[in-house]
Amino acid sequence: MPSLPKAVFEITKQATFDAAHHFPNEPEGSIYRRVHGHSFTVEATVRSETLDAEHGWVADLGALDRALKTAAGMLDHGMLNDHPGLELPSLEKLCLWFVGQLQPEWPGLARIKVARPTINESCVLSL
Repeated sequence: MPSLPKAVFEITKQATFDAAHHFPNEPEGSIYRRVHGHSFTVEATVRSETLDAEHGWVADLGALDRALKTAAGMLDHGMLNDHPGLELPSLEKLCLWFVGQLQPEWPGLARIKVARPTINESCVLSL
């Protein structure tokens, strides 16, 4: 197998969830203050400069998939504001929330992307 200088591998999994939220700090009458919902996607990327010797991979994609779906499932069909850290549930705060859920088990976590595809909005947090 060829040796690559400074090779960096990244693996990514995606999950979806639907959730409601509101921004209680917005002025009365603001559309953001009203409770509303979105369909979200979340992607988690794990990075490594080395491959696991036994399997030849960065990490088990199935395990990453399960971890990401478990985290997304905690938010699915719920009120984002009810979760600590999401009292003001911006895309940026959602990225931070997913990092908090995944990073303890995934030290190679390099990137979280949270998107609302139906309205073409997303946020990427690179670690």
